[in-house]
Amino acid sequence: QIREHHRKVRKEAKKRGRKKPKKDPGIPSAAPFKEALLREAEQRKQRLEELKQKQKLARQKELEKKRKLDAKKNAAKIEEQTEGTEPSSKSEAKTKKVLDKNSKKSFRSELEKVVEASDVVLEVLDARDPMGCRCPQLEQAITCSGGGKKLLLVLNKIDLVPKENLEKWLNYLKKEFPTVAFKSATLLKDRSMPESFSRRRGARIDLSRNTECFGSECLLKLLQEHCKTQNKAIQVGLVGFPNVGKSSIINSIKRDRVCNVGPARGVTKSMQIVRIDKQMKMLDSPSIVADPANSALALALRSIIDTGESGSVDVVAAMDAILNHSSKQQVMMFYSIPDFRNTEEFLTLLAQKRGMLKKGGVPDIENIAKLLLCDWTGAKISYHSQPPGSQMLPPYLTEDKIAEMQEGFNLKKLEEENNNTVQALKYPSPASSIVFQSAGMANGKIEENKVVEEASEWENLETSKEEEEEDFMETDDDHDSVEEEKDVKEITTKAKIGKQQTRRANSDNQKAENQIAESGHESSLSVSLDNTADEDDAYDFNTDYV
Repeated sequence: QIREHHRKVRKEAKKRGRKKPKKDPGIPSAAPFKEALLREAEQRKQRLEELKQKQKLARQKELEKKRKLDAKKNAAKIEEQTEGTEPSSKSEAKTKKVLDKNSKKSFRSELEKVVEASDVVLEVLDARDPMGCRCPQLEQAITCSGGGKKLLLVLNKIDLVPKENLEKWLNYLKKEFPTVAFKSATLLKDRSMPESFSRRRGARIDLSRNTECFGSECLLKLLQEHCKTQNKAIQVGLVGFPNVGKSSIINSIKRDRVCNVGPARGVTKSMQIVRIDKQMKMLDSPSIVADPANSALALALRSIIDTGESGSVDVVAAMDAILNHSSKQQVMMFYSIPDFRNTEEFLTLLAQKRGMLKKGGVPDIENIAKLLLCDWTGAKISYHSQPPGSQMLPPYLTEDKIAEMQEGFNLKKLEEENNNTVQALKYPSPASSIVFQSAGMANGKIEENKVVEEASEWENLETSKEEEEEDFMETDDDHDSVEEEKDVKEITTKAKIGKQQTRRANSDNQKAENQIAESGHESSLSVSLDNTADEDDAYDFNTDYV
């Protein structure tokens, strides 16, 4: 019966014939002022669309406010309910651990550990903005530390800048510190990754380009020659701002995914020790914490956004700083977007083009800004900055310091190896690479300005030691974890011994001064001078007193 009914309906529809909607005839060509009328009609349409978008945005803002208020009310209710019940000690310890690991203070303390324990420090720079990746506070701390500590510069991501620009930067930087050109392998197979998955992945992605590493042999030879000259095993620490490629350099030298790598900032949260060979260990460090007094551009590219302390970062303002320092025409060509008046318009156009829309078709500006920030700090966008016209040495670098840093390295061989790596790679053309204006060196917070009592320092050292041992036991394999625990113990004991020596030296110097004030004899003065000179060779405090 239903079939027959449908058949009858179809027959009746055929008899009637389908009525097509009448087309709008539009304005006839003979009508006067046709162009003006068309313009008015287009303007009306645009006004209506703008009004609709404004209304949608207003509605969305109201909804977000309501959601936030509801969330706050729910959180307050939960707090009131949980006030009576006390959490267990284990859960408290875990939450403290997570907070401590994500805090900027822990980042600084871990970085200090790496700098103190390493014999050679590699400062990793992004080849697209090398000057913006340099930290003057860190360089000063290393060069003025004494004890034969060396500082090398590693220019990473060299495949993202034009060849001429790379050569200019190498010539500029080698006058201050020995510089190594490097291109790390971005895609490496993980130990835990099964073979079937890697085959599938290889079928989709061309791994030949991404797994190739350039400059690793040059860096290894340089460090091994330094080992031979020192006649001892050395520890090499890698330091730098977020997303410059510290962990990926270790992975490409080891040819295995030993360290965690990701596009997010602040993936490495504690010191990690990787044994390269019998004579060499590499220490991976968390990134340098940028000083909030830096420029908006430096904070946009070099600050740790993903840590818990930083809170909500204005991503749109960060993108505004980046766009103001880059060529507008090249940005339009790269993203294939029409002319824009401001950053918000640029983000809305790009969100509409990529289909990143919220409910009601409103462009998602915040998420597109986050995605663009990841692209600019990651290895997706090719941009380059020009080195300064004149070589201006920073105040902490003198000719003697430069000679001291270059001592023990074969600079001719290093230049030849750098030329080989430069010739072996393919580079983007200057037209396709975006011209970028660097903001100069970025200031970082290196030393913790604290005055802590001896007991609290010992407690902190013991707790940090226990935390590191637990972390290594959880993450690594059994054999590797045992070795790494031993290395961490050695480094922490070294740090303790160094602090003890400085305290003893200070106490001995005070005693010596008291003896001199009481006795006033020349004999006692000479004895105290000899004793303190034998005990502390780093600096003779009593010479200034005399």
